Amino acid sequence: MANPLDAEPVTTATQPAAKLETLEKKKAKRSPKAKAEPRPAARKNAPSAASEAKEAPAATVRAGRKTYSEKERAQMLALIQKSISGGDTHKSAVKQAGISEQTYYQWKKASPPAPVGDDLKDLVALEEENKRLKSLLADRLRKENAELKRKLGL
Repeated sequence: MANPLDAEPVTTATQPAAKLETLEKKKAKRSPKAKAEPRPAARKNAPSAASEAKEAPAATVRAGRKTYSEKERAQMLALIQKSISGGDTHKSAVKQAGISEQTYYQWKKASPPAPVGDDLKDLVALEEENKRLKSLLADRLRKENAELKRKLGL
């Protein structure tokens, strides 16, 4: 006896030809590429896309990644260092600058170290000024000492 499922569909006068074609289309297998394409997940009780577009402000749309030049990076690092030396925490200073903590540390690591020559020049200038001030103080003290000896008659 023949299997009724293996038999070809027979068109009868009650079944129109168009309905038969749609049945055949439904049974057609999907291609492997079509299977690999992800389907959008259907969410229950989700608002429609049109209502989401009306409710969501334009600010929520994430803009592209901001890139900073070396000069801007150096300025931001200097600003952060200034606010940290003023008593702010790292976290608040970085947030105030508008970058993440990870970005701050990456920039700090990649930035060239402060030139040593400038520190040395500053140190030499301070030593020279210190010598000058010491000599001025010594002169004043000698004059005062001489004046006191004269007043005391010694």
